[in-house]
Amino acid sequence: MKQDTVIKNKDNIDGQEKVDSKDILRILEKQEGRGGLIAILEEIQAEYGYLPEKSLRIVSDKTGRSLVDIYGVATFYRSFSLKPRGKHLICACLGTACHVRGAPRVVEELERQLGIEAGQTTADKEFTLETANCLGACALGPVVVIDGHYFSKVRKSRVSQLLDGAVKGFDKTEIGKDKRIFPLDVSCPHCNHALKDETF
Repeated sequence: MKQDTVIKNKDNIDGQEKVDSKDILRILEKQEGRGGLIAILEEIQAEYGYLPEKSLRIVSDKTGRSLVDIYGVATFYRSFSLKPRGKHLICACLGTACHVRGAPRVVEELERQLGIEAGQTTADKEFTLETANCLGACALGPVVVIDGHYFSKVRKSRVSQLLDGAVKGFDKTEIGKDKRIFPLDVSCPHCNHALKDETF
């Protein structure tokens, strides 16, 4: 996410959802007639940083879709989260190619420096650490994705630098010079809908 992106769940430290039904209704109105539940969920997540239960109930009520179906979609796609994430999302690949090149050591170092385990968010809501079975860049492993930026051939010794970069913001010129950092543009082959958040 961009550094200036404001996510409404940042005051959600006590775990209580602060969902404004007007925001959800605005999103539903904008998506009306398009029939795309995924697009609705993407917008809600962009607004709140995750999919609050209250928002899913409103979507169910207003669209006539069952809550079970909505949860099915929300839990099927890895990009959706049902719990608040940190300001910076880190995803480390543990697929076979990355694993044999040292990804478990990179994940251990991320966990050590962040003070959390994979699947958790730091207490200050700054970082969420996740792992994936494959990020589709096997030849470049170990791969770590931070806020949509893919970092290749990551070593344990580089973790501190990556975390500092996430907090300070990855400079576009810095990214352009470092050939181990690359953008990944992914879109649906049928409708050309971008599958990556454009705010990255």
